[in-house]
Amino acid sequence: MTQAPRVDRYAAAGVDIAAGNALVERIRPLAAATRRPGVIGGLGGFGALFDLAACGFRDPLLVATTDGVGTKLLLAKEADRLEGLGIDLVAMCVNDLVVQGAEPLFFLDYLATGRLRPEAAGRVIGGIAEACRRSGCALIGGETAEMPGLYAADELDLAGFAVGAVERDAVLPRDVDAGDVVLGLASSGAHANGFSLIRLVLREQGLGLTDPAPFERQRTLAEALLAPTRLYVRSILAALREAPGTIHALAHITGGGLVENLPRVLPDGAVARLDARSWPLPPLFAWLKRAGRLDDLELARTFNAGIGMAAVVAAGDADRVAGLLRNAGETVYRVGQIVAGEGPPRVELLGQDVAWGDGAPAS
Repeated sequence: MTQAPRVDRYAAAGVDIAAGNALVERIRPLAAATRRPGVIGGLGGFGALFDLAACGFRDPLLVATTDGVGTKLLLAKEADRLEGLGIDLVAMCVNDLVVQGAEPLFFLDYLATGRLRPEAAGRVIGGIAEACRRSGCALIGGETAEMPGLYAADELDLAGFAVGAVERDAVLPRDVDAGDVVLGLASSGAHANGFSLIRLVLREQGLGLTDPAPFERQRTLAEALLAPTRLYVRSILAALREAPGTIHALAHITGGGLVENLPRVLPDGAVARLDARSWPLPPLFAWLKRAGRLDDLELARTFNAGIGMAAVVAAGDADRVAGLLRNAGETVYRVGQIVAGEGPPRVELLGQDVAWGDGAPAS
């Protein structure tokens, strides 16, 4: 009797185990390239092991973060620019670790899709591995979930998880006081925040991702809008090691912008008085302000407005710290100072009527 061909019922239901296995093999060398002291074993176990003692800490505290890339994912998928999403994912997590003075140790990703396409998923995870390598962070595991019925076949979603460590006596923020200077580190664009509003503005303006950017004609909108989030880890860790005690606080400027993120690292009674004339408003944000009909506050609390990381430093150390950060590749502006106030910490943003009023970049 001729045996009927075997039918893979799970594949018929929409889940391809073979594709998942192929993706693991594609990821394996990418993860191996991110290996750092502390990593034990490789991919494939039920859990990932990490030896904290091998990293040389004396009295460490662990710091953990998780994040995603928001609706930037929709534009990246439409433009077929998937590698940058992996960089965004890592950056949104490890930049949050370093603001507490922590060194990123390892990263895990979660990728969910309606139908697994190893080539596309491999491009995303390739970006994750690149960003991990650039941050000194090991990619030690993750999960790829194929869920037909929950996601359409061409949909995907991403989440990331990072763990770092910091010596107990080096945790930030600390010692923030009136007279401290606020340094701003330039962003690389919109990073991974405000993209629901960006997508609305594109629809209202009738623009597509292949169109020249109205604010930068030599690039398409896809190139300008999907620039990956800047990784600040190496430069900040270098400054913390070269000049210990000089940085009192750090704030990663994500959703909520300067006005909502900087107060998170300030003590009660502290006011961060920032001058918008002290750094240039990038053309992207000037255009979004005009095209999106945003007032100054909405711009400042939706986007990073050109500042992706803020550092609060002692006034006498501001020039030294700024120099260290510049030597590490950052563009640094002296954007304000801490003054004494009353009540919960807050930001006072001055000069935006001049710097941002007509949507033109500051000179």
